[in-house]
Amino acid sequence: MQKRLKSDFLGEAEFCADKEISALIGDTESNNSAQHRLMLKILRKVIQEELTERQRQMITLYYFDRVNIPQIAEMLKVNRSTVSRTISRGRRNIMEKMKFFI
Repeated sequence: MQKRLKSDFLGEAEFCADKEISALIGDTESNNSAQHRLMLKILRKVIQEELTERQRQMITLYYFDRVNIPQIAEMLKVNRSTVSRTISRGRRNIMEKMKFFI
């Protein structure tokens, strides 16, 4: 499993959002409850409909494909800070849309 950013680099709310999203995506096999499936479906819908193309691409690579930030930066030929900011903004957008469900 890849290393995630430590809480020193994220604000408290953003660190919690990262943990929430990771928990929803990462535990799909062992948690097959109806509520978990619904939350995952809502998450995927938010990612598809509410994020920019760039946010969607980087969020998908980071959370679903488990690619770390330096690797994403190299793949997309952008700076690491660009990847980090884009993921951070995407994460905020996701949590804003999902806050009533979590």
